[in-house]
Amino acid sequence: MSVGMILLAIASVLVLFGVGQRVLDKMQLSDRAALILMAVIFFGGLLPDIRLGMVSVNIGGALAPVGVCVYLLIKADTKKEVARALIGSVVTAGAVYALSFLMPDEPEAIVIDPNYVYGLAGGAVAYILGRSRRAAFICGVLGVLLADALVAVMNWQKGINQMLHLGSGGAMDVVVISGLIAVLLSELVGELLERMARPGRENKDPVYTPVKEGKRK
Repeated sequence: MSVGMILLAIASVLVLFGVGQRVLDKMQLSDRAALILMAVIFFGGLLPDIRLGMVSVNIGGALAPVGVCVYLLIKADTKKEVARALIGSVVTAGAVYALSFLMPDEPEAIVIDPNYVYGLAGGAVAYILGRSRRAAFICGVLGVLLADALVAVMNWQKGINQMLHLGSGGAMDVVVISGLIAVLLSELVGELLERMARPGRENKDPVYTPVKEGKRK
């Protein structure tokens, strides 16, 4: 079982126990919808890819996550949020694409799987650009898929007839990791900032005093 599928299984268990309800509310997803979505991504990743010419699309790693992104864009509160999510997706794609040039070519020199690096980097950049939970998720998912598409386009221009695999194999791990990291960072940092900005509550009468109670009567 890949890392992406393991993360989906863990996330499903957390949702069943009511963890992350606030995140789902912000993304306008019910517990049931979230569980169905993760099941589609999980089992869809096991199905054969849909081939369209030189493009191979995986149901769980590409179609389902992109469908969620479209839903979130429709549910966006403002056009500004939509624009930020789309522009952030392009910038995230550029960042992930640029990161690929920094990875060593020799397999023995690679300490960690590049897919994990791309997923973590994509999620971090997506959080910074997306801000909101919805926009961050969109940037994280679309960003890494666009990065894969950009690599394929560059290869095609060089005359390399390489198949573009969207969301299949290790690419599914990148999509899942990037999307989850973006949302988690948005939630954790957002909660921290809200706590810091929340004014202290002062109890004007913290101690019980019979005298005051008698006057109130």
